[in-house]
Amino acid sequence: MKDNRPSWDEYFMEIVDLIKTRSTCLRRQVGALIVKDKRILATGYNGAPMDCKHCSEVGCLRDQLNIPSGQRHELCRGIHAEQNALVQAAYSGISVKDGTLYVTNQPCVLCAKMAINAGIKKIVFSGEYPDELAMELLKEAGIRVVKFK
Repeated sequence: MKDNRPSWDEYFMEIVDLIKTRSTCLRRQVGALIVKDKRILATGYNGAPMDCKHCSEVGCLRDQLNIPSGQRHELCRGIHAEQNALVQAAYSGISVKDGTLYVTNQPCVLCAKMAINAGIKKIVFSGEYPDELAMELLKEAGIRVVKFK
């Protein structure tokens, strides 16, 4: 009998596509998911910190200043999906060491550095992001990076 179930990567990437729908970013919706031993540990999407107004309510400062994608992250009131997933795990006291990070877009350099130091061993992403340094650091750190279909 043929198994028509999705592969694990397909399954988790479908979930990050759902997670990203919670994003309040006006520029790009991103979803992230951390998995270990085929079990979901934490999720995250990009948006403002808890109890802070979302960009959908107050507008996007980076758009107002015409800042290109991938630059001047410090001017964004939102936190990236990968950062939110890592923080959610830490908040709950869950180790993500040796886990896999699934994300809708290639991580930026800030998220890449956090994933490296959190002990993530594999990153699976689908969409592009203009950040070559992130990919260089992930390679240097020995993190397996997979571009999904």
